[in-house]
Amino acid sequence: MNILLYGAGAVGLGLASCLLKNGENVDLIGRGETVAALQQNGLTRTGLFGEFTAPPESFGAYASLDELPETEYDFILVCTKSFDSCTAAKEISAIPFLKNATLVLCQNGWGNAEIFAEYFPKDRIKSGRVITGFRRPQKHQVDITVHADAIHLGSLFDKDISGLESLSTAINKGGIPCEVTPTVSKDLWAKMLYNCMLNGLSTVFDVPYGLLGESPYTRELMENIAHEVYAVMNAADYSTHCERAEDYIEIFYKLQLPPTYNHEPSMLQDVRSGKRTEIDALNGAVVALGQKHGVPTPTNILVTRMIQFMENKPLK
Repeated sequence: MNILLYGAGAVGLGLASCLLKNGENVDLIGRGETVAALQQNGLTRTGLFGEFTAPPESFGAYASLDELPETEYDFILVCTKSFDSCTAAKEISAIPFLKNATLVLCQNGWGNAEIFAEYFPKDRIKSGRVITGFRRPQKHQVDITVHADAIHLGSLFDKDISGLESLSTAINKGGIPCEVTPTVSKDLWAKMLYNCMLNGLSTVFDVPYGLLGESPYTRELMENIAHEVYAVMNAADYSTHCERAEDYIEIFYKLQLPPTYNHEPSMLQDVRSGKRTEIDALNGAVVALGQKHGVPTPTNILVTRMIQFMENKPLK
């Protein structure tokens, strides 16, 4: 298969490593420094699922879509930050030879698919739920630090997901468990719950996930966030795998939080580096949906506003 990864950050490099290990034809779009490092050193994967190195001549790395060879891609995996979705959709839609590729959005948050639907037919837009922890120690290296569940591929807009089987098989054979599912919407909302409960508060208090679960004060905040997310989901006619917030909260404390006790979210890393975060696609998306459907979301508003302040606070 011919596969383009738009975004060569940690997630993009992690997925690319699987596809390259399985022998697929892979091109990556990344920032200039990343592209230079990949062209010089190749792509290296470390951490969970073993080590793997793809030499620089085994894949393409480009700083712009305009530099791509004219290729009929089977899939375009979008691995950018959620706030870059509009830019990504515009740029990809402007390249004629990319018009037949299936788009798979491997991004955080909620609302990315709707942005892409303004530029592409909905039957070309698929979604990926990724809850594996990736970090990038070097521009050309991805380190897999945490793995909570298989990557899930599916569609928010139609039931035609059979075409994703080949991509799922390639990722799976390349080292990271992956499967196709008809319930990717529920998977994405489960991930939203987890991220909304943890990422913002971890960033505000500058602590790893696990410490949030040890204090009654932060537990109260996390549980309030969960109840608000459920209220918004129900009002917007979405759902997840647990019908009640109480059931999800029990699973969260017993099964989900302990394995990621020492994990720090990318949001915290972004704030430390003076970068923009994805808060608008996480707690901010809950707030926006709540406003649309008349559902109060005071705790999500609080977390969103605190992160927005931290984003705009001058670095010392």
